[in-house]
Amino acid sequence: MKLRYSIFIITLTGFHLILLSQDNVNQLDKSGHRHGYWTKNFEGTQQMRYEGNFENGKEIGVFKYYKLDGKKSVLSATKLFNANNNLAEVKFFTSKGKLVSEGTMNGKLFIGKWTYYHKNNDDVLKTEHYNDLGELHGESITYFENGIMAEKLQYQNGKLNGLCEWYTKNGNLFKSSEFRNDELQGLTKTYDEKGELIIEGAYQSDLRTGIWKYYENGQLTEERLYDENGRWVKQ
Repeated sequence: MKLRYSIFIITLTGFHLILLSQDNVNQLDKSGHRHGYWTKNFEGTQQMRYEGNFENGKEIGVFKYYKLDGKKSVLSATKLFNANNNLAEVKFFTSKGKLVSEGTMNGKLFIGKWTYYHKNNDDVLKTEHYNDLGELHGESITYFENGIMAEKLQYQNGKLNGLCEWYTKNGNLFKSSEFRNDELQGLTKTYDEKGELIIEGAYQSDLRTGIWKYYENGQLTEERLYDENGRWVKQ
């Protein structure tokens, strides 16, 4: 009899603790703001969508975000929130838990430096920079899996501006072009696999203009003249 009574007390106490813990989830403060530990499931499932802590409506600390993979929640991102502003240090993951990218977000905007990683290893695939409006701004560099730089682009307020370069897997410059406001504007040069110049000419508003030169084995072999409409003027 005493044993049954003890089991009943233990069971009742455990049930009470479960109810108490549930009472401490998804609570609101006196002003109606989310406060304390919150969690949400995907609609119509028992699979978690996110979890984290609020302080009077403001996210604090680490939040974990999930996606459904085979009807099961798997971690897809974490956000470490700053208590004094809307900034968060963010990491994105594959379904198998591999880091895909990381950087800073202001609300839904990417800002500052972001780093992306190759899917087959932990080496850097790309680094890029964003301004406070979430626009690409500054250098964007992409790397081959062997670590050699594949391209280096220059952005200003979301548009290509300045000298942009592309490289082969052995590190030789393949092409260089000048951009202004997302348009080809200025000199473009193309090289062969040995790094020798084979084509050079200028663009104006994405159209070829002026004299374009073509080379073989370092020797000039042809010149073509293009008019203001980008049409080849045969001579």
